[in-house]
Amino acid sequence: MKATIIQLNHCAACVTMVLLLMLGNNCFSQTLPVGLLNTEDFFRREQLLDNDSVKGSFMIRPLLLSNLSNLGRLKYVVYNNDKLRSEFSILPLVIEQQFNSDRPFGINDGSMILARGYQSRISVGFFGKIGPLSLQVRPDYVYAENRKFRTGADLLAQKISTPILNNGNRVDLPERFGNGQYSKVNLGQSSLRLTFNPVSLGLSNENLWWGPGRRNSLLMTNNSSGFNHVTLNTSAPIKTLIGTFESQIVGGRLEPSGVPIPANSSLKEKSKDWTYFSGFVMTYQPKWIPNLFLGFDRAFIVSRANMGNRFIDYFPFFSPIEKAAFDQSGVQNGPGSDDLAKRDQYISAFARWVFPETHAEVYFQYGRNDHAYDKRDLFIEPEHSMAYVGGFRKLVPLSDAFLSVAVEATHLEGSQTGAIRAQPTWYVHSQVPNGYTNMGQFIGAGIGPGSNTQSVEISWVKGLKTAGIEVGRFENGVDLSNNAKSKAWVDFAVGGLFDWEFNRFLLSSKLTYIHSNNYQYLDERANNLQFKIGLLYNFNK
Repeated sequence: MKATIIQLNHCAACVTMVLLLMLGNNCFSQTLPVGLLNTEDFFRREQLLDNDSVKGSFMIRPLLLSNLSNLGRLKYVVYNNDKLRSEFSILPLVIEQQFNSDRPFGINDGSMILARGYQSRISVGFFGKIGPLSLQVRPDYVYAENRKFRTGADLLAQKISTPILNNGNRVDLPERFGNGQYSKVNLGQSSLRLTFNPVSLGLSNENLWWGPGRRNSLLMTNNSSGFNHVTLNTSAPIKTLIGTFESQIVGGRLEPSGVPIPANSSLKEKSKDWTYFSGFVMTYQPKWIPNLFLGFDRAFIVSRANMGNRFIDYFPFFSPIEKAAFDQSGVQNGPGSDDLAKRDQYISAFARWVFPETHAEVYFQYGRNDHAYDKRDLFIEPEHSMAYVGGFRKLVPLSDAFLSVAVEATHLEGSQTGAIRAQPTWYVHSQVPNGYTNMGQFIGAGIGPGSNTQSVEISWVKGLKTAGIEVGRFENGVDLSNNAKSKAWVDFAVGGLFDWEFNRFLLSSKLTYIHSNNYQYLDERANNLQFKIGLLYNFNK
């Protein structure tokens, strides 16, 4: 059985490499950035309406614009020569701003940070290509007022007991990014690629998103800044006799936050070492079941100081999935050796089923942050170290538009099996000091370790135009409150959203009121008002 498991893993790896090496006609590789206002969701809704030009899963992003329609909205072509297969385009100017009145709040905003007060981000750039070689330069600049608010360190100084700091020495997750104003220029959504349809090889700093969720995903989201990585990915769905495939292999560098610990704090200084990330994702659309998309992803992190130089150290996702098979794989030696490896792994399986006839979709993602010992262990206690994301959306036709009803739930809270066997907390690991973070923010689900959330959105939609209301419930760090036997910190949020397109502009805005019970796990209530507005200007005439 062990040998069979190893063979299956190696077989899957070989199939993936064969798929990625199937070369065809070259195509350009400008991408639609993850989280670019409401543009991604527009194309996803088009799939529900059977107007999809991608015919893909929407579960591996960013999407390539060569697969999308309505390109004029997203670039201004200055020069184009079909004979030389060359192009130069100016990318839209995007200005995003947000304001939190009383405390940090928000997820999936890329290089923006969790901060109180005013914050803005500006990005613009260009795209050029010659034959299969393309360069996308899209840096961004972030400024945050970063006003003071009460932190766990402040409470500790007042000798008030709170679980907030319990993750302080286990993950690089600053409560506040310094003591004053914050500003940073980074590479943003930039990349250098060599593309032969349906394969692209490149160097990139772009944000990635793996999985079917609209608001959360377990292994990869745009909750933090993009990170430097090498990517080998399909540039379009690959059609085979049994269905279509999409895939991506990534190896990259996660950076520490560089934020000093608060003065007079009992916390230890954070590691200044960078963390190596390696990940793999694949989706499959069966030929016999139209619009059903199945997926699998796996990721590892390891501090650079603890990383080896073998092939399996750079691509550990090719190692066995079951611990029972691990000792026979040649990766390590000795019983329980995988538990001793100074790295952390995450794995998930997911599915998305689209019903164009009824303009609906349903999706689910199940993940674990610890190996199951074997199949018996997995089937007897599937909830051990488990997390999940589940959602549904339905578009109801109106006279010339649609009513969109969407529901999503994310669960990262540890299961009851943790009472009788060791159970790691999602995104936190004793042997990887900085955790599953880049520059001080999680690269997975933005709600954070041991947290849960549920949301409902009802909106009127017509093309890129949207107006609606969203209600959400957030359970912050349930694992922390359970372990400390403290009160549960729960946020209730209600907000209105408004997106509009006019001439060369695309406006996206959201106003949210957040009420907190047992704020910071104390017996008190708090309120916060968040306002977000983004404006995209297309230089196209």
